[in-house]
Amino acid sequence: MVQDIYPHKLHNEFDPEVKATENDILLCIVNGRILIHLNCFENKEVVFPKVKEIQIHSEYRYLFSIDSTKYFLCDMRLEDNQIPSGYGYVEERSLRIEGIGPKDNLFAAITGKHLADWYRDTKFCGRCGHKMVHSTKERAMVCPECHNTVYPRIMPAVIVGVINGDKLLLTKYRTGFKYNALIAGFTEIGETVEETVKREVMEEAGIKVNNIRYYKSQPWGSANDILLGFFCDVKGNDEISMDTNELKYADWVQRDEIILQPGEFSLTNEMMKLFKENKVE
Repeated sequence: MVQDIYPHKLHNEFDPEVKATENDILLCIVNGRILIHLNCFENKEVVFPKVKEIQIHSEYRYLFSIDSTKYFLCDMRLEDNQIPSGYGYVEERSLRIEGIGPKDNLFAAITGKHLADWYRDTKFCGRCGHKMVHSTKERAMVCPECHNTVYPRIMPAVIVGVINGDKLLLTKYRTGFKYNALIAGFTEIGETVEETVKREVMEEAGIKVNNIRYYKSQPWGSANDILLGFFCDVKGNDEISMDTNELKYADWVQRDEIILQPGEFSLTNEMMKLFKENKVE
């Protein structure tokens, strides 16, 4: 379940005084690709290099700690002769496979990618174009010219389990992720998340809903967003009119016929599993 994936002892406070030591973990992330031990990856284990294994002279940026383990970011692309033996870059999304772990490292990869994306995309001020610098007071980028302050971008999005008696509305995206999913979408400006639920279900499936109830949330660094999970009921006509630009499949599926995603680390999969086991209130 999602609450078991994310560590309870995440220390995410900004602290510019924390310096990397040789046994700390180094997250080497460039454009969504992360350096891991390839043989361990084949055995479904996520292993990152330690600072002492990377032969470059650099000041690494502290990201966060999980329990007593500190994670630092290296956002420069390493040359072949700088990569430790046995390691290689893989897409962060490729870590979404069944049985992979440990969960702390999976969380670190996803969240580290979120922060690496933000640092990469916030090098210059969007107001005046001047080069940004790191704040010494908080996790933020500051423009020394116009004093514009930018914080990590977190985009709100909804995951929606639409219920029709003993059936759940399942979808599959037209491109990318190939497994069963639920209706999903980002909240737009001036919109409540409940309005997002109604709009996304109508846009993707042509269905009206009511009895919208919040379930839980999940930080999802893969897409730099925060997922807000909702269940709701079909209202009136249940005939599906699928958006073929977004989806290649959308149908009502009986709870005992629901095929879950590989792995138990997404809010979407947890919500499908809850309905399949008849545990949705």
